[in-house]
Amino acid sequence: MSSGSDNTSGSLGWRLQATRETAFVGREEELAVFTAALYGGGCSVLYVHGPGGVGKSALLRRFAGEAAAAGRPVSMVDGRTLEPPGTSEADPVPRDADAVLLVDNVDRVHGLEGWLRERFLPRVPMGALVVIAGRCPPDMRWQADPGWAGALEVLPLRDLRPGDARALMDARGVPAELREPLQAFAGGHPLALLLGAAVAVKDGGAGRRWTPDQDVVGTLLDQLVGELPSAAHRRALEVCAHAHTTTEDLLRAALPQDAGTLFGWLRRLPFVESCSLGLFPHDVVREVLEADLRWRDPEGYAVMHDRLRAHLAEKVRTASDVDAPGAVAALLYLHRGNGPPDDFRDGGEFGEELLRQEDVGTLVRVATAAEGTASADCAAFWAERRPEAFRLYRRTGTGEPVACSAWLRLAELDEQELAADPVVAAAWAHARATTPLRAGEHLAVGRLWVLPPYRGHAPVMEVIRWRMIADCLRAERMAWSCVALRHPNQAWAERLRRYGMRVLSEQPRLGDDAHTLFVHDWRAVPARAWLERMNQPLVAGPAGGPAAATAELAVLSRAQFAEAVRKALRQLPRLDALAASPLTRTRLIAERAGQDPATALGEVLRQAIDDLREDPRSVKFHRALSATYLRGAPTQELAAERLGLPFTTYRRHLTAGVERVCADLWHRELYGTSAPAYRSACAAPP
Repeated sequence: MSSGSDNTSGSLGWRLQATRETAFVGREEELAVFTAALYGGGCSVLYVHGPGGVGKSALLRRFAGEAAAAGRPVSMVDGRTLEPPGTSEADPVPRDADAVLLVDNVDRVHGLEGWLRERFLPRVPMGALVVIAGRCPPDMRWQADPGWAGALEVLPLRDLRPGDARALMDARGVPAELREPLQAFAGGHPLALLLGAAVAVKDGGAGRRWTPDQDVVGTLLDQLVGELPSAAHRRALEVCAHAHTTTEDLLRAALPQDAGTLFGWLRRLPFVESCSLGLFPHDVVREVLEADLRWRDPEGYAVMHDRLRAHLAEKVRTASDVDAPGAVAALLYLHRGNGPPDDFRDGGEFGEELLRQEDVGTLVRVATAAEGTASADCAAFWAERRPEAFRLYRRTGTGEPVACSAWLRLAELDEQELAADPVVAAAWAHARATTPLRAGEHLAVGRLWVLPPYRGHAPVMEVIRWRMIADCLRAERMAWSCVALRHPNQAWAERLRRYGMRVLSEQPRLGDDAHTLFVHDWRAVPARAWLERMNQPLVAGPAGGPAAATAELAVLSRAQFAEAVRKALRQLPRLDALAASPLTRTRLIAERAGQDPATALGEVLRQAIDDLREDPRSVKFHRALSATYLRGAPTQELAAERLGLPFTTYRRHLTAGVERVCADLWHRELYGTSAPAYRSACAAPP
């Protein structure tokens, strides 16, 4: 036990205390609670808890100073120096009714908290004030005991507010150009700010490029996390740091064994919090764990990332419609270092709902306030024709409508629709002039109307963006997507380019306002390839987006595709000729990832010929194709002779067989190799 007023002027202790006081900022609310208790207007016991380095010990020292200034005897106890309860005869119970006792690091000694609650504190005289500090919240038995209801007050200690964090950096002499990167790393965490400030001030040349070195990261890991029970526990914590939120299901995807046990351990850590979506660590803990793993084990980091990405990409595909935006946010969070910062709050401030008939008036009012009458007329036009495409966004607290969005799925357009909406007409014209829609495909046009106060980087904009990405990744047979924005801000434009969306030079006008169209051909870069591109480091590509992880696919019309199949059949023995075929750049071959495209094309063609044997009606077609293209007859006449067929009969069988192969492969190109009933679903050959 030590006194809070041992230091005398001129001593080293006095100097240390004075320096600490200059580094103490904020905590007005906590000081107000302590002052009320100090002067008899509050509780008898304060329980302060928060993660390591958040400033508990500094706050207790400030409490000691306030108590000493009030003329009350002060004692401080460090839980790390106490003997375990029951092993020492020393009795630190204060006898003075004016005493103030401060107990730090209460959770460093097993059983100390229970001993304090059951045996120590009941013997403290009335009027005395006890402050207990530890990393974990008090045991639930405090709250379950009615006797402690009015005597105990719990103070969770959070990060410093932004203004207080800036004041702390000022006190430590951090240059202006270093404050932004330091605060971006440390947020309001006092220990991270102080450690980062000490290093940043010495490394003055880093400027806005400053990042914490491994000494800072290692020190923070020791102070915030400490020793971990096992390698599995460390990996679980690293998963929790990398993911937006962690559930037992997510943990199982990365660590199949003991996921339940490890999840239970995670939720009890003092620097891990919970929300409706799962668990998440303190921001600084997240940052240092990420930085340490990427530096210490880059291969292990990549393996963990890939497992989580595969799991979350599947979640996007299978999530319910309501949960789809959140699933997209969780997936994008894994790539949070690429491009402009995102706001990954869970969107709880705003609610999304499908448009009802009685909401059409609200839609028109929001669209008018957001973009004017001409744009509102377009919204009303489409709401009448396709109400299922619209969603309305309201503030959850007040029900106030703040935004609307539409995702128009268009397989064909009539003249009235083209005339009613110049934005949709421009998107449709671009698709027809570039790579037109094929049978069963559609074009999607995304529109949004957001009230002026909520534009820019507001959370509702993020929710709308996640919804549109979900619509793209979950779509069936979508050829083109187009997102139309009136005066897009730089952050949104940069994100859309990052997502591989090209900006059209044509800007259709609604009234006096021009709209920028961002388009993407999902046949050239399907969802799987798009996700692979997103997984690459952000490098400016040809369209201003990420560098392509795979080449764009060729988008052929049915006639072009059939002609390419006929030519490839004739070139089947020659790999060099097959390598030049446009079929090697189609979805048909892209789905056979990892293979040489020419080899894959040859295998696909041979398999398509062999598949004809499964249908008794097609056996004769198989024989003609096999004799001509697989067994390499020098001439068609010789192939007919080997089959024992008249030449005209052979030619009829060969032509029909080629058309069947073209139809089967076209169906696979459109629907994928997992689609059932290729032949029955195929239309007549061209």
